[in-house]
Amino acid sequence: QVQLVESGGGLVQAGGALRLSCAASGRDFSRYVMGWFRQAPGKEREFVAAINWSGGYGAETSYRDSVKGRFTISRDDAKNTVYLQMNSLKPEDTAVYNCAGGSVVVTSHFGEYDYWGQGTQVTVSS
Repeated sequence: QVQLVESGGGLVQAGGALRLSCAASGRDFSRYVMGWFRQAPGKEREFVAAINWSGGYGAETSYRDSVKGRFTISRDDAKNTVYLQMNSLKPEDTAVYNCAGGSVVVTSHFGEYDYWGQGTQVTVSS
């Protein structure tokens, strides 16, 4: 069993930056693909980014097109933590951001992830 706890959300002006953290407890964290998803009010949940186990070779990452070049996903397996650095934030990035883990492949399909955090609110004002 893995428990995920997100932090780092908040209110920021457009053009600003935030760094989300997701702390994991449980076994074998470093073996899991970790992802970030978001859901805005009245909209469906959408994939943001994912990262696999680096294994010393460098981690594979994936991003949705609208955040490429602005967001960076990373992980520190020694700390059981995955991060989402968000730069140049836009009002359309406003959403609840959830950390997810447990997939065996880097994927945008939320059904492939077994574990979910409770979410952290990100609000970007114009």
